[in-house]
Amino acid sequence: MKPETEQNIDAILNHWPFDPMNVNVRMLKLRQRTILQMRIDMGILQMETEGRPDGYNPYGADTYYAFLKKQSSKLGDEEFTLDEEHCLEIDREFVQFYHRRVCWLQLKEFHRAVADADHTLGLMDFCKQHSPDEEWTFSHERYRPFVLYHRTQASALAYMPEEEGAINDSANPEKAIEQISRGLEEMRNLFVEHEAEEQYEQDELVVRLNEFRESIRDNYGVGMTLQERIDKAIEEENYERAAQLRDELDQRNES
Repeated sequence: MKPETEQNIDAILNHWPFDPMNVNVRMLKLRQRTILQMRIDMGILQMETEGRPDGYNPYGADTYYAFLKKQSSKLGDEEFTLDEEHCLEIDREFVQFYHRRVCWLQLKEFHRAVADADHTLGLMDFCKQHSPDEEWTFSHERYRPFVLYHRTQASALAYMPEEEGAINDSANPEKAIEQISRGLEEMRNLFVEHEAEEQYEQDELVVRLNEFRESIRDNYGVGMTLQERIDKAIEEENYERAAQLRDELDQRNES
């Protein structure tokens, strides 16, 4: 057994007090790898920055989601159904990726936050397809809007000029608005799918994203984006103009 001094983390906790009003996160570079740490009320969560947050490779796969996809491919997608053990391990992975996504957002590592949100959304899709029952499906699907919100927020912030004069080579407020609009459309489709479209405009997450989008317009003087102009041309049945704008958008995305 290791000496008590090697097991006791009092010194770490005392030098890094918990702040209940903020997300307490830091990134540490060790000799051979970089780790994330999140200070919680009675301790610290430590996460890997690559692969699965706990550093574990379930059955040799990078993540449990990757393992499940291999299993379903072997058995056939239509035949594969999640069992109790699968569900327990899936929930573990959901929680791990949630904590790391929050860390990335706090550290302004927005592309990494998007990647972790995409992992969670992909796993949610898999769960929905292979769920053992509707109640279990709903218990996870109810969190999809929140994950979409985080993903949309991160993808937009990745295009925003950084604070305190720092330079962001990818800064493009118009693209940030496009990311928010795309996320809002996905949110709307989700509400339509669940026959709750009348609740869409009043949803707190939707309201926040709309406010974020309008604040970008106001602060950076952004008018209608190319995609919004395309949508308006289609709505007015001006298809020639829509095609011209689409070509312009494609050229911009290729550059």
